[in-house]
Amino acid sequence: MTEAALPAPDDAPRKRGRAGLLIGAILAIVLGGAGFGTVYAGLVDPLAISRGGSPKPVAAGHGAEAGGEIFLPLDPITVSLAPGQGARHLRLAATIETAPGLMPAVEAFRPRILDVLIGYLRAVDVAELEDPAAMPRLRAQMLRRVQLVAGGDDVRDILVTEFILN
Repeated sequence: MTEAALPAPDDAPRKRGRAGLLIGAILAIVLGGAGFGTVYAGLVDPLAISRGGSPKPVAAGHGAEAGGEIFLPLDPITVSLAPGQGARHLRLAATIETAPGLMPAVEAFRPRILDVLIGYLRAVDVAELEDPAAMPRLRAQMLRRVQLVAGGDDVRDILVTEFILN
């Protein structure tokens, strides 16, 4: 048998420098930072882009129908808390933020939304309800439950307008 000819050192592929990798990494960091800054500053709505819409500026406003948002007030809820604790009742009033076209769909789920909020608040420990730092966590939990009932992106936010323990 004949031996296969080994490639000469001149035939070996040249190694590229690290300059291309470094330029790519720098561009990725700069473009990622620019994208984050644009969304963080509210210049572009990423949800509109992901739904296939054009990147429109985020509208910020106040009122019942400001900048494409509609606020649906929920009936006030009074929840009896577990016996033997300091507080006996929790009174909660909240408003749901949704898009104008989705208002009828969200409003149709109002009884289920109230039911899921009452069930959740009844299960929360009174010590957590009394902790002022727990409000963001409670709002996030309530929002997640309302979104599950009403259907994903139909509900944008839940705003707590009254929270009384007595």
